[in-house]
Amino acid sequence: MPASNFKAEIARILQEQGYIEGFEVEADRVGRVLRVRLKYTEDRKPVIQGIQRVSAPGRRDYARVTGIPKVMNGLGMAIVSTSKGLLTDYEAREQNIGGEIICKVW
Repeated sequence: MPASNFKAEIARILQEQGYIEGFEVEADRVGRVLRVRLKYTEDRKPVIQGIQRVSAPGRRDYARVTGIPKVMNGLGMAIVSTSKGLLTDYEAREQNIGGEIICKVW
């Protein structure tokens, strides 16, 4: 999966889970640009309180289905790269597959 598609898939999951308002992938002079519209509460606070990158190119973090972390006791979510594509932690547990933990969002 090319890097830009990977980022767009992460943005798609964030939109489906209600963390962002939307996103677009636009053509630029060189390559493509991912534009994300952030979401705010009625009292003008950001919906995303925190985001933590877990896996990095030099340090990959893989987990079996039983080792997928629950973020803030289920109030947040983890994004997992599996053999079936990018899934939320809940979807990965539901489908009984593990994978690489990409990030945690709360």
